[in-house]
Parts: sequence; C-alpha cells; structure tokens
Amino acid sequence: MMEEIKRIRENIAKVIIGKDSVVDLLLTAIVARGHVLLEDVPGTGKTLLAKTLAKSIDGSFARIQFTPDLLPSDITGINYYRQKEGEFCFQRGPVFSNIVLADEINRATPRTQAGLLEAMEERQVSVEGVTYSLEAPFLVIATQNPLETLGTFPLPEAQMDRFLMKLSMGLPGKEEELQMMERFLKDEPLEHIGSVVAKEDVIALQKKSKEIYIHPVLMEYIADLVQASRKHRELSCGVSPRGTMALLNAVRAYAVVKERDYVVPEDIKTVAVPVLAHRIQIAGGSLQPDRPAMVVEELLKTVSLPTEDWKGR
Repeated sequence: MMEEIKRIRENIAKVIIGKDSVVDLLLTAIVARGHVLLEDVPGTGKTLLAKTLAKSIDGSFARIQFTPDLLPSDITGINYYRQKEGEFCFQRGPVFSNIVLADEINRATPRTQAGLLEAMEERQVSVEGVTYSLEAPFLVIATQNPLETLGTFPLPEAQMDRFLMKLSMGLPGKEEELQMMERFLKDEPLEHIGSVVAKEDVIALQKKSKEIYIHPVLMEYIADLVQASRKHRELSCGVSPRGTMALLNAVRAYAVVKERDYVVPEDIKTVAVPVLAHRIQIAGGSLQPDRPAMVVEELLKTVSLPTEDWKGR
C-alpha cells in the first residue's frame, strides 16, 4: 500500500519544488480523512499545490472562488423546476467532488462559510430536508491570505476546528527559485501530469491508517500534551477532545506516509503544530500571529517525551 504514497509524492514533485514537508503533511491529511487550511501570502503556490494533488488522484476536482456575494447554495447546490418532466430536480454544487479547493475562504460571509461545515464534518449535504452523501475520498483544501483583512470575514473557532491542519507554504530559497524558473521557462508542468492512483487506492490508505499501531505510552504522551495546553497560563482555551482525536488520527496517517506500520515519537512532534496551533486561543488575543504555534512548540519541549521501542505490540 505504501507504493501509492510514493507515486503521489513523485508526481507532485514534478510541479512543486522544495516543499517536501508540506506535501507529506497534505498527504497525511487526506489519509486521515481530514481537511487542510493553507494560509500564506499570495503567490506561494497554494492553489498550484491543490491542483497538482487533485490531478494526481483519479477523482473529481472543483475550485470555488469565495467572494462576498457567494451564497451557500452556490456551494451545495439547488433544487430547480424541470418543466419537461414537470418536477423539481436537484442540481449538485461543486462540493460534490473528491477534492474541493475553497480559494480565499475568508472573503465569503460567515453564512456561506458555514455552508461547508456539514459537508466537512458529516461528509453530507442537506438541502430542503433531503440529505445527500458525498463520495469518498473527500478533501477540502481552503486557502486564505493572512495579510489582507479589508473585506474579509475571519473564520470562527467552530470552523477552524473542522480543519485537521493549518499549513503554510513559505517562500522558496535561492536554489529553489532558480529550479522553479528553469522548470517553468518553456513549459507548464501541471498540464503534463496525470493521475497516478485511483480513488479506491486512497480509500484503502485511509483504512490502512486505522491499522497503524501506536504504543499506549505514546497515547499517554498525546493526552499529556492536551492536558498541558488546558493548564497553560497564556491560553484561554486549550485543545478540545476533537483536537485530541485529530492528533491521534494525524500521527497514524503520518506513519503511513512515512511507510511505517507503527507510530514513533517524532511523528507526534512533526504534526503537533499544524494540528493543534489553530485550535488554541491566546488569552486576551495576541499581536503575534504565530504565537499559538510557539506555545505548542513550548509544550513539546516541556512535556516529557517517552523513550522506548515502539515497534513491539
């Protein structure tokens, strides 16, 4: 089963340069059946990464451009009257796709943002009393620009909690910048890649993550991290039980991405910040946007990390 992960990673590398850690975390999210919020300045490749992942999987893809006038029905779909048949029919919206890119999600009104909540959490859509299931695998990749605040609607805590991870692409170094210019000098790599795995392969990977062994002491370590966040002097709100389960699911999925059938302590340390930082609240707010991530880093340093052989059962 691990060969599928390798094929997706290599396919993405044909387009995206030097973002191996971000790609691994994105793959972790889809294996864990979670959703991702990509927050970064414009032009760092957020949309390109989402499109490349979508093309690597033989599934449907939809891009939704979030704007202030976007309605919930523009996402979920509408019932319309078909005169020829003399009956109402349901026109499915773009959320009925395997991978949905919610571009600039914070530019839509809270009512429209909430239109994604049921789909993300329950993997279903309810329209006028009728419930429609979403096909697996289902992944929402939302993007937002942290610098522009004019005309935006910050995501409420309830919706932030629906994202398994919050990631940032970051700016490339000089060598990566040179490779990027050379690669895109005469061609558009995205146009020449195709799917390398089927939807069924992704579903099998998701099932595989549930079989990954995690030592009871490591589960205790996760619990200690969560408990420490709730007692931290700077936090008005620590990690919720949903966050605990998100971290557990993420570390097992990350083990799959790293081609192991067991979890090691480094898995927890790698995914803790992207999984937990957006779920905690600094008391009284903070002028440092990266302060929550710094707090999680502090917790990782202060909570004792157990050392044992994690392969045994």
